[in-house]
Order: sequence, then C-alpha cells, then structure tokens
Amino acid sequence: MVIRFYNTLSRRLERFEPLEAGKVRVYTCGPTVYDYAHVGNFRTYAFEDLLKRYLRWKGFDVVQVMNLTDVDDKTIRGAREAGVSLGEYTKPYIETFFKDADTLRIRRAEHYPRATEHIPEMIALVKRLEAGGHTYASEGAVYYRISTFPGYGKLSGMNIGSLQPGARVDVDEYAKEEARDFALWKPFGGGEAGWDSPWGPGRPGWHVECSAMSMKYLGETFDIHTGGVDNIFPHHENEIAQSEAATGKPLARYWLHSEHLIVEGQRMSKSLGSYFTLQDLLAKGYDPLAIRYLLLSTHYRRQLNLTFEGLDAATAAVTRLTDFYRRVSEYGGDGGEDFAEDVGKAAAAFETSLDNDLGIADALATIFDLVTAANRAMDRGELSAAGRGVLVATLDSLDEVLDLFHPTPLALGEEIEKLIAAREEARRAKDYARADALREKLAGLGVVLEDTPGGVRWKRGAPAEPRGEPRETR
Repeated sequence: MVIRFYNTLSRRLERFEPLEAGKVRVYTCGPTVYDYAHVGNFRTYAFEDLLKRYLRWKGFDVVQVMNLTDVDDKTIRGAREAGVSLGEYTKPYIETFFKDADTLRIRRAEHYPRATEHIPEMIALVKRLEAGGHTYASEGAVYYRISTFPGYGKLSGMNIGSLQPGARVDVDEYAKEEARDFALWKPFGGGEAGWDSPWGPGRPGWHVECSAMSMKYLGETFDIHTGGVDNIFPHHENEIAQSEAATGKPLARYWLHSEHLIVEGQRMSKSLGSYFTLQDLLAKGYDPLAIRYLLLSTHYRRQLNLTFEGLDAATAAVTRLTDFYRRVSEYGGDGGEDFAEDVGKAAAAFETSLDNDLGIADALATIFDLVTAANRAMDRGELSAAGRGVLVATLDSLDEVLDLFHPTPLALGEEIEKLIAAREEARRAKDYARADALREKLAGLGVVLEDTPGGVRWKRGAPAEPRGEPRETR
C-alpha cells in the first residue's frame, strides 16, 4: 500500500518515498528546556510518536533525532535569575520531559542532541555560510542576510517583500523574530553562557542549532522534518535558508506540522488559567493512557480542543479498549465462528486509514467496530479458539502503533489500599451499605472496583468532580 503525507512545503498530499529504501530519517524539534513542557507540546510529540511507530509497523528502519534546546534567551535568562549555571537550570526540565514522555508511552528517539554539546558544529556551519557570502557581522554578532537566498518563504508562503528590510532582532523567541535578517551568532553578555568563536565570545542563534544538529546526525538531506505549526515561520523557514544556502541541497523532503492544542476553546495561556502540564492532569486523577488517547485521537493537522469532558470520554474509550483486550485474552469459549475475515478486514482498513496522512479517526473507528462485533460474538459464545488467537495477535500488532490496549499499572497508595481492604472486610461482614459507600468513595478517587469469581479487581476510572483549577503560574 502507498503511504501519503501532507507536505507543508508543497501544500499537497504526496506519496512517501524515502531517500534510502527501507530506511527513514526523521528530525523533530524538541523542547526548549526553560520550563516544564505543557500538554500542547506533548500533542506534537504524540503525533510524532504515531508517525514513527507507524513507519516501523510498515517495515521501515526509522532513525529519529529530537533536539533539546538548552541554550537560548529563555534558558539564559532563567539561569541568571536563579543564580545557577545553565546546566543546573535546565537539568530538572530535561529530566521531567523524559519522565512525562515515558508516562505517555512516547518511544524514545535514537538521538537527543543538546545544543550546548554541539557548538563546534554550529560554528562550522556559520563559517560555511560566511564563506558563501550569506552573512555579515555587526557589533560582535553574525547575521544571515536572507536577501541572498531567493527561495526564502517557500515553506511558509511568507513574501520576503513584506518583511521589514534591514531590520534585526536579537532574540530567539518565536513570537518576536519577525524581522528580515536573523542572528547566527550572538555576542557574549555579562553573566551569560558563552563560547569562543572566530567572531569573539558568544553563543549560537536559535535557528542554527537545529540545522547543525540535524545535518550531523541525519545528513545534509533527510526524509522528514516535523514540528508544530508555530515552528513553520520563522524557525523552519530559517532552517531551510541557512542549511540549503550552505549545502546547495534540500534540507528535508517532507515537512509535517501538527496543529495547535487549545484548552476549553481558548488558547493555552498561564494568564488565562488554561495552562496545563502533564503532571497537572495526572494530579487531577486522569489516567496517562486516557491523555495519550486524547492527544492521538484528533488528526494531527486539525486543532485539538482539550476539555475535561473530552478527557472523561477518552477515559471511557481506553477503558473499553483495555477491558476488551482483557476479555479476549481470557476468553475460554470455542464456538464455531473463527472471525478471521472480520479481523483481516479491520486490519486492512486500519492500515488504509493511516496510509492516508495518518488518518487516525478512521483507524480508531475501525477498531471500535471490531470491538463491537467481537463482543457480540463472545456474548453468543460463537468465537472459536482459533478466532480468539487471530484476534489477539491482530490486536497486539495494531497496538504496536497505538499502545492503547494495556492499562496503566495502578499505583494505589496507602490510602486507597486501606479503603479497598476496609471494603473487603465490610463485604465479609455482610455490611453491604458500608461496602457500597466505600466503593463509591474509591470511584470518586478514580479507582473502579470489579468483583469477579477470582476476587476483586481494580482499574482507573474518570475522576469525580470537582476537578480543581489549573496550576498557579510560575
């Protein structure tokens, strides 16, 4: 089957053909570690995880590089205000990023280059641009002159003539870099991190970091470059300009960008009280698997509206999937229906949907249709043992892409363990009113109990109201 992706560069769906048969090289813009990554960031990382998993499921050897921006204006300012070194300042944010990514089952990239560890490569790239006549120096800084690159604007559609001629801005923050020329190297300031260079002590500009690191690990041209739509301009546009001016080759053949995540219909903002990290949502009792489901369930090129109602629906959806997988795994019937044809059609439809620019909504709909049909067959006792085996094997295969069928291990904690034990004691004493009351209390804490012939089981459920307010802004 043919995979097609929407290429931001061409503004159309294109057949995906890697540079090297059987191998895909992917660069993803990672976090700027001046603060904890928020759920909007993880929406993009979840999309990139789906992309990587699906390409591997299709048989490709995937090499992914995700940078860690540990030197820019924000990290330097934070370290200075905290009175610590740059490394000390960024360390907890890096550690939490990896912890959160693991919690959301986002598979690790093959390489996580840090900007501070690749300064020589960045200096070499700036020198290469300098030799090609694409730069100029001013007061210890080196700037890229975008008028020397005729293709500027081809990714974003930005008209170079609409930019302010000759203006420069000495910051790395996306929202403020709207001027025509941009910094490749910035002079050292008092109390800032700095490195020696041919232009004096200083540090790299933000855009040159990604160009230098992507080309080091993936080559001067690689297959796929991903990020959020906010990266398109100026960051990715500037990456293209400096990389292609230096090499004369396309930087990436396919550019994939995920849309924004908003919260309850408004942009994510600390000032608006709509800002959440993963830890904020976990503290409210939400299952990491439900959060993963929500982040994946809307097509990456559509805006995702994160709501508490949506999180509750996602909780119900993953509960249905995990309960179904457990039921099929434990099913002991041996009816006459092997179900192989239905399973095969579902797997083919799943693949067709994802082949079409990662059409996740249709892929999930196919799985839930299969869940409904298989549950009916088991209800009637018509699923054969062979059919059960085919079904489990297929679910295991599809879960290599989704990672949604196995529940998150539930760390109960001392309080919940005591409540479960108290309920069991009440049941043994036939104090059913107290047992029911304890069960309801546990449900309010997001723990659902199931009484089975083999004993009591527990699993995550949607947390009870009230959910509380967003965390205080830093």
